[in-house]
Amino acid sequence: MEDLIEEFSAFLSQSSKSQNTIKTYVLNVQQYLKWFRDTYGMDCKRLYRENILDYRNYLINVKRFKGKHLNAKTVNGYLSAMVAYNQFLAGKGTQDDVVVEKSDFMKVELDFANPCIISKSDVEKFRQEILESGDKRLYALATLLAYAGLRISEALNVKLTDLSLEAKEVVVRKGKGGKQRLVYLNTRIVAAIREYMKVRKPGSEYLFNSRETERVDRTVINKQFKRFSQVITPHTLRHFYATNALENGFSVHEVANQCGHRDLKVTLLYTNPSRSEMKRKAELL
Repeated sequence: MEDLIEEFSAFLSQSSKSQNTIKTYVLNVQQYLKWFRDTYGMDCKRLYRENILDYRNYLINVKRFKGKHLNAKTVNGYLSAMVAYNQFLAGKGTQDDVVVEKSDFMKVELDFANPCIISKSDVEKFRQEILESGDKRLYALATLLAYAGLRISEALNVKLTDLSLEAKEVVVRKGKGGKQRLVYLNTRIVAAIREYMKVRKPGSEYLFNSRETERVDRTVINKQFKRFSQVITPHTLRHFYATNALENGFSVHEVANQCGHRDLKVTLLYTNPSRSEMKRKAELL
């Protein structure tokens, strides 16, 4: 089965999936194969719709994470991996039928309130504490995430040749879905990166490198973020960017373009009032 998983990983790579998506899909398919082996006492050689429906029921009603049932978005993530695995097996000639259907995916109820849970003062305090620690790389990265709206994977994939501080632009070549886009930078980002470049270790084509690797790993960044905050993560800085940009006059389309949102519905979430604002108004009733 390990050889099959390696083939599946190669198939995803050829389909232009991001490294993060490949890793997630492989783990999710391995989870299905383990469930199948534990349930039926044999290895899974091909997919059957009946098994997929049993597995869907298991994900919704049995499997738990931190003591809670999986939410709809997580269940759909597992099913998306199985769609890709179904395509992979069909390409190999192992099967020719589609066993995961659109109707299998759970309806995701989007939050009405703005997903941003941090304020500008939270972000500025976070950045200042990093600055005072002397970590210019982390300071430059946090500033880029907070004021340009990149995903952490996109930021860590930025190469020196993708960046123009003079033009205040960066090309994101490995966006979600393999799409490329141009992102505009403000003066504070440019200044933070210029200061980081003065101490940056040479020898790598990637902007954010390390002494050990050509490109710093996102797990390292996550750990470094936790040194300064238990709330602010690379992803919450992306939420902050979208809300902050809209509040400062950016159009929905402009924010969608900067963030690389494929669906304007995602961007529109940031036009909703914050949770704190909704709670404040609820007290007025």
